[in-house]
Amino acid sequence: MDKASITRFALLIVAVANTVLNMLGYQTIPEDLVNDLIAVGSGVYILYAGWKNNYLSKKGLKQKEVLKSNNLTK
Repeated sequence: MDKASITRFALLIVAVANTVLNMLGYQTIPEDLVNDLIAVGSGVYILYAGWKNNYLSKKGLKQKEVLKSNNLTK
């Protein structure tokens, strides 16, 4: 497993543990902090997805040229 997979899995465990504790009546993490973390995480993910799904880097521009030369794009 790579570092990104381990990080996502760890965050999933924390989220599930927090949810279970909230269901049992324990307020472990303040709601404002959770909302802020979700907003920041969503923003980072949106930027990452936008970067990965567009031809913005030198490598991406080279890939786009290869696709165009082989008539694989519109």
